[in-house]
Amino acid sequence: MDTFGSSFTWSRALRRKAKRRRQLAMRLWTLHPKYLDGSGLVSLWREALLAREVLRGRTRGYRYHPQLQRFRACKFPRSAINAYLVAVYAEALSRGYKFDRSKMARVRTAQRLVVTNEQLSYEWSWLLYKLQRRNLTLYRRHRAVALPDAHPLFSVVRGPISDWEHVNHEMSA
Repeated sequence: MDTFGSSFTWSRALRRKAKRRRQLAMRLWTLHPKYLDGSGLVSLWREALLAREVLRGRTRGYRYHPQLQRFRACKFPRSAINAYLVAVYAEALSRGYKFDRSKMARVRTAQRLVVTNEQLSYEWSWLLYKLQRRNLTLYRRHRAVALPDAHPLFSVVRGPISDWEHVNHEMSA
């Protein structure tokens, strides 16, 4: 194979790997949004809006994102993501952020999603890992929290980390 052909194949493989990494980067936190720093809250808002578009069938990417499984399993997935956004919006308002209210949509029915305590614990460790690198003041404040609150959409039950979760082994390194 010539040099052009092999570099082309290598380049395609790198693009695919980067695309997969970006798709896995979406994080719809099960944790209450009050624990996020400013950039985390803004990212969560944007990612939840993207997730809603995915659930509406209006995107090509992220259609098979693992974190969307829990919303798709609901009787009314779009209503569930809308309820998720309501809590994120409320947290933003409490901090004085100016998120676009027109992006909010109707919540058809009050439904709760289930999350396991181990999933919540894993996400808490993951958030602390991120905050330790990004916002040391908030990290130090949160380090004292033994049992974080879940996002209001979720009810916590005993159980393991969710099957859909891609465990990041960097945290233990």
